[in-house]
Amino acid sequence: MEVVLNSPDKLVLRIPAKESLANAVRRSISEIPTLAVDEVEIFKNDSALYDEVLAHRIGLVPLVTEKSHSGKTKIDLKLSKMGPCTVYSGDLEGSTDIVEKKIPMTILGKDQKLELIATAILGLGVDHAKYIPGLCFYRHILEVKSSPETDKIIQGSRGLIKPEKKGSKWFCDLKEGEIKEIESLDSEAISDSEEMLFIIESFGNMPAKEILLKSITAIESNLNEVEKALK
Repeated sequence: MEVVLNSPDKLVLRIPAKESLANAVRRSISEIPTLAVDEVEIFKNDSALYDEVLAHRIGLVPLVTEKSHSGKTKIDLKLSKMGPCTVYSGDLEGSTDIVEKKIPMTILGKDQKLELIATAILGLGVDHAKYIPGLCFYRHILEVKSSPETDKIIQGSRGLIKPEKKGSKWFCDLKEGEIKEIESLDSEAISDSEEMLFIIESFGNMPAKEILLKSITAIESNLNEVEKALK
């Protein structure tokens, strides 16, 4: 395994793996406990949005999930604004950090008021998408036959990895337009290699590396449950 990129927002791994393993990790991301608003108590809403629409928007605001949070965690976020103004996610005030503070929630006109309390808890993406901490996807590293025409396209590509030539074949990560261009020259030039690029993009709730580790923990927990059931 090779770490191609490791930042809080994005993790890229180069791994020799089958789709079944990659899919298991991808699906397990929805089983990572993540902080999100679960209930909204609205005291005053003079905006054009219905209460339920506003509550739904607030529920989708990404919140930072700390390691100290547990199933008993309950965090109240208060919001009180008087128009004219745009109400942003950063106007929610409480003991947790808002990932993106400039997400527009609603607009208040002159003398219009919005006042509410939002309660955040830990939840799982299998129950609601607002608890999913990021995106996970993968694609195979491509194996491409070398020729003067394809070599020129591959050498000018800007994929996640630098193209590597082994014998008469290239191993590379190409964009869709480059793939179509090569296939127009030779329809059988491209095939999937046995390696893939595994990518996790965090919504900011937690670092991308932590998402990977917690998804693996979720897989281990599920396998332990299967083992117990079979005894």
